[in-house]
Amino acid sequence: MKNSNLTVVMYHYVRDLHFSRYPGIKGLDYKLFQEQISYLEKNYSFVTVEQVISAFVNDVELPKNSVLLTFDDGYIDHFTHVFPLLHSKGIQGAFYPPVRAITENKILDVNKIHFILASTKDINQVLVAIKRLLDQYSKEYQLFSYEHYFQKLAVGNRYDTKEVIFIKRLLQVELTESLRIKITDELFKIVVNVNEGVFSRELYMSKEQLSCMIDNGMHVGSHGFNHDWLGSLSKVDQRTEIVKSLAFLEEIGVNINEWTICFPYGDFNEDTIILLNEFKCSLGFSTKVGLVNINGDSDEKFKLARLDTNDLPKDKFAVVNKWLPTNIIIDNTY
Repeated sequence: MKNSNLTVVMYHYVRDLHFSRYPGIKGLDYKLFQEQISYLEKNYSFVTVEQVISAFVNDVELPKNSVLLTFDDGYIDHFTHVFPLLHSKGIQGAFYPPVRAITENKILDVNKIHFILASTKDINQVLVAIKRLLDQYSKEYQLFSYEHYFQKLAVGNRYDTKEVIFIKRLLQVELTESLRIKITDELFKIVVNVNEGVFSRELYMSKEQLSCMIDNGMHVGSHGFNHDWLGSLSKVDQRTEIVKSLAFLEEIGVNINEWTICFPYGDFNEDTIILLNEFKCSLGFSTKVGLVNINGDSDEKFKLARLDTNDLPKDKFAVVNKWLPTNIIIDNTY
């Protein structure tokens, strides 16, 4: 029987946390990343983006227990830590940088929130500041009470406490965009207190570093221009996001004939799929947790599920866990 299973692993921060200025950031320690790569080497077959495209387009069979590594948000960690290790082992990584963060030295709001949380020893101080700011902007934006938002949004998940989830949801989704930006910027100034331009240069890769990785066999794809929730945008605005990100990819040396996209926040809608077909996109990566079935429907290549790094062992001697593709029946129902 033809192998149709693919594991795609999703990474964000990969750094030496012990010697980091922000050891509290929710990232993968570099030593654990090394261990996980060794675990994957023992139990999986690494594949490239080009092989995955061929599997969908040309019906080329992938090796047993295939795995593809993806890295979101264009962090400098990916150039200084990830790229040298992968290159030394002949493994391709797929990297997805948000354009504006790199070309305009802007920090993504989601990253500001990460470092606000990583910079405070007492999360209650952040909650108190948020309550004050909600009260401050209450009349201007016709807001509900702090208690209303907390009760609605504060539901913990497998990675974060209810307080952290409350802060993330409030500042990423719940409030109107202009207010989210104001409150996040004020919290960043209060808690982190570093110039945004300086911080962004330390946080993200440069165009030259991305080009270097492309020249050495890595794949770089689209992560949008502004890192917006694509499913919340009009079709016109989604088109603009794609056009501007493609212009950037072409500038740094990407082969546009085999371009891919990783949806910011994993968010997309039917308009997104229509546009990806129009612009001849090859693959699209979501944040749905699961494995990929290569034999899915024609649009399945734009809805590829991924596992988080935390779903797989970080010990080269670990026993394989439930996510090893062999003999797994995959449910890709959305």
